[in-house]
Amino acid sequence: MIFERFEEKHIEGALALWNKELGASFPMRPRLLRQNALEDSRLLLKGSWAARDSKNGTVVGFAISKMPGEDDGRFGLRRDAGWIQALLVDSSQRGSGLGSELLRLAEDAIREAGAERVALGNDLHRRLFPGIPGELAATRQWFERRGYVHREDVYDLIKSYGPDERVAMPAFGGGALARVAGPADREALTAFMARCFPGTWDLQHRDYWERGGMGREYVLLEKDGAIVGFCRINDAASPLLAQNVYWAPLFEEELGGIGPLGIDEACRGYRYGISIVQAAIHFLTARGVRRIVIDTTPFVEFYGKLGYEVWKSYAKYDKELAEA
Repeated sequence: MIFERFEEKHIEGALALWNKELGASFPMRPRLLRQNALEDSRLLLKGSWAARDSKNGTVVGFAISKMPGEDDGRFGLRRDAGWIQALLVDSSQRGSGLGSELLRLAEDAIREAGAERVALGNDLHRRLFPGIPGELAATRQWFERRGYVHREDVYDLIKSYGPDERVAMPAFGGGALARVAGPADREALTAFMARCFPGTWDLQHRDYWERGGMGREYVLLEKDGAIVGFCRINDAASPLLAQNVYWAPLFEEELGGIGPLGIDEACRGYRYGISIVQAAIHFLTARGVRRIVIDTTPFVEFYGKLGYEVWKSYAKYDKELAEA
C-alpha cells in the first residue's frame, strides 16, 4: 500500500471510489469534491491522505481532515477542534487495517495542529456530510469502537411539487415583506448577519459573496426598510454547491434547496420563521424548481407543517483526543 498526501492527482481515483461505494445514495461530482476538499482553505494537508494499491495504483482509501482558519475565531470557531470530513475505504480492503491507519494519520495531524476534539463531518458549509449517514450502521459501529460518541441526529427533508402547482407568497404581519436580494443588498445583509447571527452563518454568507454571489440565493425579510430576517435558497445556478443540492444527480429534474434561515430576535413571535420558508418555496417554484430539500435539521415537525418528510438522516459524532 502506498500512502500519499491527498491532492489534485487523487481526485479522479477518489471520485471513482466514492461512487463505487456510495454513489447509489450520494452521487459525487468532481466539482463538489474539489469545492469541499481541495478548494477549502481549512483543508489540513498533513491530515489528508490517499492510499493507493501498490500493484495498480488504484485509490483504495482516503481521508480528508480540516482545521479552523486563523481568522475563524471572530465567527466563534475555536482552534481546539478539528474535523475529519471524509474517511472511505474500498469494501475489498476492509478488515485489512487500512481504515484504522487512515484514521490514525488524520487524528495525529489534527492533534498536532492543536485540537483537543475531532468531529466526523459537519465541517461548516464545505462539508460533505453533517455526520454519518443513517444507512451506514456498520460505519457507526466502527467509529464507536474507536472512541467516537454519538451526539445527535439531523435530517434532510424533501417535498415535490406538481408541474402546475403554485405556492402563494404568505402574508406577513406587522408590515413585513419578503423579496429576493440583489447585489446592492450586500452591505446591509452583511451588517445584519454580523449583528444577529455572528457565527458560522455570517461566515457562510461572506464566503458566498466572495465566490461571486449576486444575492439571488437570499430571501430577505424587511420591516420598515430594514432587514429583519433571511432564508437561503439554492438551485443549479448557485455559485457554490450548497449541501441541500449536493445529491441533485439522483433526480432528472432540477433540485432546489432551502436553509439556513434566521429571524432577528426582536421580531420573533410573529410566525416569521415559517412564513419566510413559505416565501422561499414561492420564489424557488417560480423559477421552475419542482423538488426541494431542506437539509441538516432536527426540526422535522416544524417543516412537516409544510408537507416536508424525512429523506435522509445523519448521526453526529465526535471524540476527545488524548495526548500523544
